Amino acid sequence: MTILRRTFIAALGAAPVLPLLAQRAFAAFPERPIHLIVPFAAGGNADIVGRITGDLISKALSQPVVVENRGGGGGSIGAEFVAHATPDGYTLLVGSNGPLTVDLFVHANLGYDPLKDFVAIALTSYVPHALILSNKVQAKTMTDLIAASKTNPVTVATSGIGSATHMTLERLKAATGANLTHVPYRGGGALMPDLISGTIDGAMTEFSTALPMHNANQAHIIAIAAAHRSKLAPDIPTFDESGVKGFIAQSYIGVVAPVKTPAEAVDKLQQAIAAGLSPGSPAAERLVSLGSEVASAEQMTSKGFADFIRADYESMRDAAKLAGITPQ
Repeated sequence: MTILRRTFIAALGAAPVLPLLAQRAFAAFPERPIHLIVPFAAGGNADIVGRITGDLISKALSQPVVVENRGGGGGSIGAEFVAHATPDGYTLLVGSNGPLTVDLFVHANLGYDPLKDFVAIALTSYVPHALILSNKVQAKTMTDLIAASKTNPVTVATSGIGSATHMTLERLKAATGANLTHVPYRGGGALMPDLISGTIDGAMTEFSTALPMHNANQAHIIAIAAAHRSKLAPDIPTFDESGVKGFIAQSYIGVVAPVKTPAEAVDKLQQAIAAGLSPGSPAAERLVSLGSEVASAEQMTSKGFADFIRADYESMRDAAKLAGITPQ
């Protein structure tokens, strides 16, 4: 009886120690490199913003952030990899429209559920889409392009089947009746050499990806899918000004983690991103200089980004119906 009583008292005294040890062990997060998966090829908007964000996380949490490009499937291949990764905060996804809110309407057998398999960390930014043409294409306006496409099909590249830019291209075709042939690539950066060489006629891509080529006279943007002209290129008209009334489209970039990632890890990662992208910070100014708009403070919270994803999901569902896109 005495032995049992002593054992019970000893166990009772030690009971709180295990949770404390677990908390102390996790409080060390992160204690090894973090892997940030970009589900597109290097060079595109997701890759550029992902690397800027990875640098912010690395500096704030004093651990290396390894950026890995796993392109394909409109972003679904990289997203599926992260969805099934260990939920410990060490494998993250640079999430965007394609893998988070579009692929579900394009791929019949998606290997993950965008709304259930991730926890939102923070939205970083968004950027309007733009239609850029090879200098070998004579068309300088949307009116010219639509007319030319009725004679010969115009090949237009995007960052992949199921990507945000693919959805925008399909919406544009539906809105204008233009004969535009979709050419999917593995990311916005991957299509640029072929656009410059004239192998493809044009590309629907992020404004931030297209602008450097436009400024270098390697290709020319004919319209931007924004409500207003960009201060970075006030000579470029909006689609609305070009006759495609109310046509607005954008790509967003944020960071998500596998569902069930500990809240402590999510909080640390969110705070690192929000602090690094505070108004006037070098990273925020860098994004603005690339043509992006930095997310609001609310959108940089886990809940704010989750709400943003849900709203965009509903919008993309409507867009898929409008464009006649069904899962294949």
